[in-house]
Amino acid sequence: MTASNAFAGEEPEYLDDDRGATAPHCAAQVDPLAGLRTPGDPPWDVYLTGTVFLDIVFTGLDSAPVRGTESWARGMGSSPGGIANMATALARLGLKTSLAAAFGDDHYGEYCWDALAQGEGIDLSPSRTVRGWHSPVTVSMAYEGERTMVSHGHEPPADTLFRQQNAPGHPARARAAVASLTPGKRNPWIARAAAEGTRIFADVGWDDTGAWDLAGLADLEHCEAFLPNAEEARRYTGEDCPRAAAHALTEYVPLAVVTLGAEGAYAVDGRTGESAEVPAIAVEALDPTGAGDVFVAGFVTGTLADWPLADRLAFAGLTAALSVQEFGGSLSAPGWSEIGAWWRKVQSVAGQDPAALRRYAFLEGLVPKEDQVRPWPLRRAVPTIGFGRSA
Repeated sequence: MTASNAFAGEEPEYLDDDRGATAPHCAAQVDPLAGLRTPGDPPWDVYLTGTVFLDIVFTGLDSAPVRGTESWARGMGSSPGGIANMATALARLGLKTSLAAAFGDDHYGEYCWDALAQGEGIDLSPSRTVRGWHSPVTVSMAYEGERTMVSHGHEPPADTLFRQQNAPGHPARARAAVASLTPGKRNPWIARAAAEGTRIFADVGWDDTGAWDLAGLADLEHCEAFLPNAEEARRYTGEDCPRAAAHALTEYVPLAVVTLGAEGAYAVDGRTGESAEVPAIAVEALDPTGAGDVFVAGFVTGTLADWPLADRLAFAGLTAALSVQEFGGSLSAPGWSEIGAWWRKVQSVAGQDPAALRRYAFLEGLVPKEDQVRPWPLRRAVPTIGFGRSA
């Protein structure tokens, strides 16, 4: 099964109008947890904490920049990045999302705060603006389906960052939280959140120490699910096969999900013995930035909605596939309009494998009605910083 390329043969349309970066994003048209909500629920579906970057994305480069030369890009855009990619993906899928992050008191920080709070409806009450601290910045150059990034930033002052997280009751009470585990280091908020009943979904970055020791991921004991990629799973378990690695990981965490790149994803629930594998959707990737975050957001959404394991994997893979067809990290996260438009479009394409279509049939009862879906492919781009800034 394939997904159409939203930008095939053309550049994204970056809007030069007066709406600014805080133009409200189309509200989520689907609440995937609607049938599960009760008056006693936590105030938030998902809690996140991490670093927000300002992402400046250059597009339309024919090749990698060459040393000693000047390259001109045919397009560019700006958006919140870093942990904002995950927060935006979750919010666009209809989950009530709370984010604790430090924001600089520069224009970049103001831009990111407004884009997330006003544009995406993300709760930033646990976040803080840090006086005299500048926002971390990433410049991303997309070409040949890949990207090259250059980042700069400093840690915020320790005495101003998330002091409220050390108080009783913090982090914000939520159904779930997504955590990035750090080898050899505990994050105290993870244990506190798990003790209050929050379901922890964890990923992990590359282990620069080279130890690849699961015992070093101490917070894994508090997690419900662990979502490494195939290479990370192999290195942590010593297994040659990523599927075998997923089974080995269930000795440490109840649910192991291993992403297999172009092959899709494989998951094992150690509590029930259930396993599932879903192939990837074939797409022409324009920019893979944030695709891993979107995959996790899709899987968290399906898990909180109590979908079957295979449906969760399929949904996570679909949302990631849609995201790589757009430029940028948080900009590219799909919402229900995009998902609904894809589902209707893919059914109309001649020659589709009936079995592949049945794999996504669960979307039929979820996506917005056809008259509520915007035309597709969609353009979702913002002007660069400066338009719509505060007076």
